[in-house]
Amino acid sequence: MNRLTRCLGLLLAAISSIASAAPEVPPHLSPSGQNEFREFAEAPDHRAFAIAPGGAWGWAAGKASPQEAEDEAVAICQGQTEQRCVMFAIDGRTVFDADAWSTLWRPYATAAQARKAGFGRERGQRMHDLLFHDAAGRKHHLAALKGKVVVLHFWGAWCPPCRREMPELMNLRQSLADRPDVAFVLLQAREKFAVSRQWAENEGIALPLFDSGSTGDDDTQFRLANGKPIGDREIANRFPTTYVLDRYGIVVFSHVGPVSDWTQYERFLRDLARSAER
Repeated sequence: MNRLTRCLGLLLAAISSIASAAPEVPPHLSPSGQNEFREFAEAPDHRAFAIAPGGAWGWAAGKASPQEAEDEAVAICQGQTEQRCVMFAIDGRTVFDADAWSTLWRPYATAAQARKAGFGRERGQRMHDLLFHDAAGRKHHLAALKGKVVVLHFWGAWCPPCRREMPELMNLRQSLADRPDVAFVLLQAREKFAVSRQWAENEGIALPLFDSGSTGDDDTQFRLANGKPIGDREIANRFPTTYVLDRYGIVVFSHVGPVSDWTQYERFLRDLARSAER
C-alpha cells in the first residue's frame, strides 16, 4: 500500500509539474486567437507569442534565437493595434507579467493634453459630445460626465453579437459596483429605444440603457449636444462597438465587435479610475 501511495504521489507530482509549465491561454484573445495560441504551443523553437489589450496578437516560430522570435511576434502584433504589445510566452516559458498588464493603457492624458485634443474616435481624441436621454426623457450629454471614466457602448437588439455580449457587460459593471466614478452609457443604434429597452427587460439585462434618439432601422445618425446630427458610422463602423473614455472625455481604448469576457478589463478600468485620484 505504501509503495502504491508513493507511486501515485510521484505521478500526481509529475502531472502537476507538466501543468504548471504549460502556458495558460492569454487574456483578451478571441476564439480565433486562442486557436492560434494552441498552434503556437505546438510550433518549433525558437518561438514567441505577443499580445495587447483588446485581443491583438502575433507570433513567430522556427527562428534562430528567442530574441528574433520575440522581435517578429511583437512587430506582427503591433501592426494590428495602437496599444502596446508585450510578450506572453517564449519557447516553453510563460513570461507574462500580470501586474504590468493592467497598466498598458497608460500613459493617460494630462489636463493640458486634453485641452488640446481634437474631436474624434481615435485614441487620444475627445469623443464627440453625444446627446442622449434617460428612460424618463431627461436630457444628458457626454461632456457632462467629466470627471468620470465612461464605458460608452453602441449596440442594438437587432444585432446577435450585441445580444450575446450583454451579460458580459453586466458582469463587468457589477464587478465595479464600488466605483461610482466609472459610468456606463449604452446607446442603441438603428432602432427605437422602446424596442431595445423591451428586449433588455425581457432578458433581465440590468444595465444603464439610454436613448440615442434613433427613430428606427433607417435612421443612421446620432445627435450631438449642440443639436447637429452625426453619422453613426463616424462613431462606429459596426456594432457592437465600445469606447473607454477618461475623466476628460478622451478615448483611451476602443473595441469593435463583441468581447467574450469583459471582466478581464476590470483591472484596466480600475487603473484608469485611480489615475484620476492622484
